[in-house]
Amino acid sequence: MERIKENSPSILLFPWLGFGHVNPFLALAKKLSKMNFHIYFLSTPIILKSIKETLDKNSTNYNQSIQLVEFHLPYLHELPPHYHTTKDLPPHLNSTLIQAFQMASSKFPSIIETLKPNLIIYDGFQPWVATMASSYNIHAIMFYVSSTSGLAYLYHQFLYGSSSLTSFPFLHDYEIKKLDMKPIKPRDEKAFGYVVLKSFEKSHNIVLLNTCREIEGKYIDYVSTIGKKELIQIGPLIREATLGEEENLGTIQSWLDNKDHISCVYVSFGSEFFMSKQEIEEIAKGLELSKVSFIWTIKFPKGVNTTIEEMVPQGFLESTKGKGMVIEGWVPQSLILNHSSIGGFVTHCGWNSMLESMSFGIPLIAMPMNHDQPLNSRLVEELGIGVEILRGENGEIMKEEVAKGIKKVVEDNTRKQVNLKAMELSEKIKFKGEKAIDEGVKKGLKLLC
Repeated sequence: MERIKENSPSILLFPWLGFGHVNPFLALAKKLSKMNFHIYFLSTPIILKSIKETLDKNSTNYNQSIQLVEFHLPYLHELPPHYHTTKDLPPHLNSTLIQAFQMASSKFPSIIETLKPNLIIYDGFQPWVATMASSYNIHAIMFYVSSTSGLAYLYHQFLYGSSSLTSFPFLHDYEIKKLDMKPIKPRDEKAFGYVVLKSFEKSHNIVLLNTCREIEGKYIDYVSTIGKKELIQIGPLIREATLGEEENLGTIQSWLDNKDHISCVYVSFGSEFFMSKQEIEEIAKGLELSKVSFIWTIKFPKGVNTTIEEMVPQGFLESTKGKGMVIEGWVPQSLILNHSSIGGFVTHCGWNSMLESMSFGIPLIAMPMNHDQPLNSRLVEELGIGVEILRGENGEIMKEEVAKGIKKVVEDNTRKQVNLKAMELSEKIKFKGEKAIDEGVKKGLKLLC
């Protein structure tokens, strides 16, 4: 680990270990490197290996301006180095990874001493970054990569307590019951919400957001008011397609090329949520009932010995042959969403997936699973860019509702209205464009000078 000896100022970027966090941080790193900053990108070796491959495919110029710095977690027998990321992490090891990450915080001062960055941009899982940075007279600011509506909810509960659940200004009583959002326990230092808000409070003067006013204006204003910080919108920052991905699209591209304009749905629930067999079966039956063409990517935790054939209903693959394509594992999501045959995206409402869909003007068919996803789903209906699939009384997925939600977006009378709203939002984002994002980044940096 060496400090780059150049005249240009340096910035240390330090995301959490999920690729839903790493990707927007990497997109920010690329923007900052084009502004003549030297970037130190701090993460675990398993994540940096993937980043290096991405940078090598994109451009050798990034390799000169973005330096990858290893952040080693302590050795734990149950958490070998290939599990030092949330990607493919077995769910039962989530808390172990968080624990190991916090244990490694003691190594951070030596990293600061070696690199001597002019600025640190950190994630919501590590409030200790700002504390340690201040002891070296280095400014540290938080980059919040999830939805601001989720941040608004967290902050409201943190300030006013669980008794104020019904006073959150953007929700009605029936919506609170529908969302089943659990209040933050005051001063519970291990709670996810508490850690994020401590990171927010320790950020020096400003907080960067991966969103824009066109998407979340009223939530931005609310958090700025109650949080007493200036919020700089630098989004949507979405993952770039790398060289070679178009070739990897292969049979997917050919399959999509043979479908009618906006006639298909893309189905994906992110890289870190794994569905049960029952949930997969209900979605499969819903897709079959909808009679809509689809591409569905299914992921299993690393080490789980199962196949798609074992998880979907018997006969499903044969009955939907030609109508649907089911793929195990990774697919080039942005390239699929940007294809003219895609008319809807069945999604868990992870923020990165939503930003991609909104940027491309693809209506969303929301099926939130956990975390801030229920609030993200509400945003879909609030903006009029999609629909939410209704659940059963116990939160179970129902095939009839899956089919109904898909048909509303791709086939029924609501298709035109939803598509129009999605395209209008996409045009607003494009009109704002890269220039506005760059100006947001520059404004944030200027405030720290």
